[in-house]
Amino acid sequence: MAARLLANLLVLGSGVVARSFLQAYRQALANASKSGVAQEAAQNIRRATKIMAEPEARQVLGVTEHSSWEEILKRYDNLFERNMKSGSFYLQSKVHRAKECLEAAYKKNAH
Repeated sequence: MAARLLANLLVLGSGVVARSFLQAYRQALANASKSGVAQEAAQNIRRATKIMAEPEARQVLGVTEHSSWEEILKRYDNLFERNMKSGSFYLQSKVHRAKECLEAAYKKNAH
């Protein structure tokens, strides 16, 4: 009897705690959306994941400012294939972002 009472008390207590955490989370989201913090944080995360500086891109691919586009593509293909076979998706993504960054820089310089 005592074990059953204790089990019911634990179940009811955990439900109350879960509801209070959910209510606090909803309130925090409401407060963040009122002040614009949530949108700003989301924009900063999007910017940070997509934009790579040209020096970092060159460092990732291991090329210099004087490297030709063909050399950059050769390094990209080599690193991308290597990470596809036995590397990580994160590194593969970094290599791809580096190529995109340098491609944009080369197109801008060509015009």
